[in-house]
Amino acid sequence: MKMTKVVPFAMSALLLGGAIGAPTASANEGEATVINAETSEQQVQPIFIKVTGTVENVEVRENATYYTVVDGDNTNIVIANKDSLVFDNMGKEAKLQKGDKVSAYSYAKKPMLAIYPPQYNPEVIIVETEEMGSVEVDFFNKDLVDTENNLKLNVGEDTKLASATGKAVKVDDLKEQHLVVFYTIATMSIPAQTPPSKVIVLDTIEKEEPVEVDPAPTPEPAPVDSAVQEIINKDFYEVDGAKMVPLRLIAEKLGFKVEVTPKGAIVSKGALSYTITRGQKEYGYNKALRQFKVAPALLESGKTYVPVEFVEELTK
Repeated sequence: MKMTKVVPFAMSALLLGGAIGAPTASANEGEATVINAETSEQQVQPIFIKVTGTVENVEVRENATYYTVVDGDNTNIVIANKDSLVFDNMGKEAKLQKGDKVSAYSYAKKPMLAIYPPQYNPEVIIVETEEMGSVEVDFFNKDLVDTENNLKLNVGEDTKLASATGKAVKVDDLKEQHLVVFYTIATMSIPAQTPPSKVIVLDTIEKEEPVEVDPAPTPEPAPVDSAVQEIINKDFYEVDGAKMVPLRLIAEKLGFKVEVTPKGAIVSKGALSYTITRGQKEYGYNKALRQFKVAPALLESGKTYVPVEFVEELTK
């Protein structure tokens, strides 16, 4: 990355920056592979992020309940509301409570807040009991086989079919869909085959299509506040041909609230919310994703810089 600091006075200190890697989630459902720059190893990106642990705290808020789920040194927040799908591992509807052992499955492409501890609003929550029931949450193809060729569904007359939205479901409706599968027995073959006791179609998730990445439109630029323009003129870097400006200084001048996160910031005002992650070109815009030309970076101590085009986004 070619980086040049442009200021009206001589630089008196050497700026040190660190590379920040994107987080990975542990789950057995694969969708795509990425190359780790440091190890040159391929990593599987999951379709669903699986969070497991024991509910150690329950906090009821106005529109949702926040469950603190702990597994060893890992702490996560699982958010549920009245519409959340909560079942035990046998497929019976369940109610979460303190002390439950749970597995929560969240669609990996869904935008998330970059905060700690991580917060998830999962598609389905499973309360693990001592009953001999297994659960698979994954995308199943036209042959009703999961993404890693581990499980094939042989749906019979006794299989209960349902959907997240309450729509009637037939066997053909299960093909090429995200499914929650409950089963008790499976063959030893590859893939293992099972007659599931219950299958739920997660029709709240769009079918397997690429996440739309808005390349950031280029409308006529809006007038920029004079104080903001002064910051742009005096405090910027040139990185890979892009002009990088300090995020927090400019956003706060424009009336945005800036919440610092371990890897970036959440910038919000009214109904607008932007989730910025250093080292990552994609950024969250409400529930959509957009993309920078150059990834945000910590170019000075305590200061995250973003491409200057983002100022136009904030002033729309």
